[in-house]
Amino acid sequence: MTEKLDPWSSSEINDYSKLFEEFGISPFDNVLPEIPSPHMYMRRRVIFGHRDYEQIAEAMRTGAPFSVMDGFMPSGKVHLGHKMVMDQIIWHQQMGASSFVGIADREAFSVRGFSWQKCREIGVEEYILSLIALGFKPDGLIYFQSGCDSVKDLAFELGVKVNFSELSAIYGFSGETNLSHMISVATQAADILQPQLEEFGGPKPVVVPVGPDQDPHLRLTRGLAGKMSMFRVEERENANGEKYLSVRGKGAPKQALHELKKRIPGKVKLYEEHIDVLQIPDYAFLERFSLQISQPEKREYFMTQIQEIAKFANEAKPPEFLDYEKYFVFRRVWKIIRKILEEVVAEVSAEFEGYAFIPPASTYHRFMSGLQGGKMSSSVPDSYIALTDDPKEGAKKVKRAKTGGCVTLEEQKKLGGKPDECSVFELMLFHLLGDDEELLEIRQECVSGTRMCGSCKQLAAEKMYEFLKDHQEKRELAREQLDEYKIIYKK
Repeated sequence: MTEKLDPWSSSEINDYSKLFEEFGISPFDNVLPEIPSPHMYMRRRVIFGHRDYEQIAEAMRTGAPFSVMDGFMPSGKVHLGHKMVMDQIIWHQQMGASSFVGIADREAFSVRGFSWQKCREIGVEEYILSLIALGFKPDGLIYFQSGCDSVKDLAFELGVKVNFSELSAIYGFSGETNLSHMISVATQAADILQPQLEEFGGPKPVVVPVGPDQDPHLRLTRGLAGKMSMFRVEERENANGEKYLSVRGKGAPKQALHELKKRIPGKVKLYEEHIDVLQIPDYAFLERFSLQISQPEKREYFMTQIQEIAKFANEAKPPEFLDYEKYFVFRRVWKIIRKILEEVVAEVSAEFEGYAFIPPASTYHRFMSGLQGGKMSSSVPDSYIALTDDPKEGAKKVKRAKTGGCVTLEEQKKLGGKPDECSVFELMLFHLLGDDEELLEIRQECVSGTRMCGSCKQLAAEKMYEFLKDHQEKRELAREQLDEYKIIYKK
């Protein structure tokens, strides 16, 4: 049976592995070794999948610019599920990302029928205060969709490239879907692409951490990124099997193609609607090409990368490269040529009022289950813990939570527990225990029957009480610090 992903329903995924085949999501294990100091959710397989996260991992390793973007619809209490997303935003910010957080009040207005004032109150009192309390730094941008002109303008432009049939296929929209709901979808695509606008430094890799129910937004936006771009860069092969790069620009201004040709050194062939880069690369070519990049920071970044390749090639022993060394240098040279070309293409596109969006990357994390089993539901307070719950009440909810233990003490000792079916263990896995070894020890004791559910509940309840008490104190400090943050409100 095909999974259906709906961003506006209370979703439950029964088999995450199906998402790899049905929606083209890649297993996160494949990219994990490339990530410096991976987040706890990555190490613990809470994040299970991704799209194009390789480019984010590379940016973290090399110091290249990248961004993290996410948003929250201001429709209710901020809870531990939202904290999962906030934790990932903050971690990427700490790893060097420029950070963007949108409060999706356009979505709440169109889907939930909330007033603009209610959206603002919930956005600040629930989401923004908790985001700051968890560690979000003032150098990031927080904005309400209704107040952000760059998002609204981009959403209007994106609307030209998407029609009702496409929205119906992705989201299941029907004749009953109101127009504002459709506009809110274009606005969310604009949210995701906004970090790549010229005012924010131009095209760069952007990652959006989400649950799998939000993947329809990513699929739509990735398609729009290609449709909106003036040019696309492709790898091609000639009749002899030799690779070259081609810049394709169907409908692009002729002046833009001619300007692009002027800025690519070496052997270049200009056609009616595309340019082929046929130069055999050497270090002199790479250096000349990188000098065509206008932005000093990006130009310096590429010059450093070129110098590192040259240093490796010069220091490799013996003098004759081994096959793997030749391959290593070839792949790095080829990759950097393409990246420089993409930068130059982006700059020329901007000069001619066009775009050069990079399709956004994404990570996908498992859903938290409800405290009583099944799905979390905003209509059932005992199914979730809000970050604004009274700490004592939060601890009580933990003690009332469903476990994976046996019915009797004797059975538990004999058969062991089932931590993978235990909402209390899940709280420790996702939020309450930062020490991987301590968590593993608890799991092993549970499975072996030497640890009883009561001791886990007591530990988790104490941890939850401490977390909520500390978090709420930090929320009050965050309230006093709001003026230090760049927050764009509805005018």
